[in-house]
Amino acid sequence: MSAFLIVNGIPFPAPCRGFKVSVLTNVESGVNANGAVVGQVIGRNQYKLDSMQWEGLDAAVWERMLQAVEPFYVPVAFEDPQTRRRRTVTMYPGSRAGEPYWLDKEKKIKMYRNCQMNLIDCGWE
Repeated sequence: MSAFLIVNGIPFPAPCRGFKVSVLTNVESGVNANGAVVGQVIGRNQYKLDSMQWEGLDAAVWERMLQAVEPFYVPVAFEDPQTRRRRTVTMYPGSRAGEPYWLDKEKKIKMYRNCQMNLIDCGWE
C-alpha cells in the first residue's frame, strides 16, 4: 500500500505542511558520586506524529479517519525518519478536531476543514 500513513488498516492522506515526526529517546539518568551525570537508554525510541492537519476533507473521509482510531490503541505504519523505511508501531490518538465547512441541502455536513489529529507511540512493538 502506498498511502502516506496507514492507521489501523485505513490509509490516511498526507497532512499539510507543519506536520512533525518527533523521536523520543527515554533515558534513566542520575548523578554519580563525582557529581557527573550518568544515564542509560531505556527501551527503543518512541515516536509522535504531531501537528497533523488537513485543510479540507470530505465528511466520509474524516469519518473513516476518526473511526480508525476508535479502538484507541491502533497499529500505525509510517516512514521512520531515521531509516526512511516503513515502520509499524502501536499508537494512541491525542485530541481530534474538525471544523464543519460545507452542508448539503438537508443541512448534513459534506466537508470539514482544519481537521487535526496527533498520534502518540505506546512504546510497544
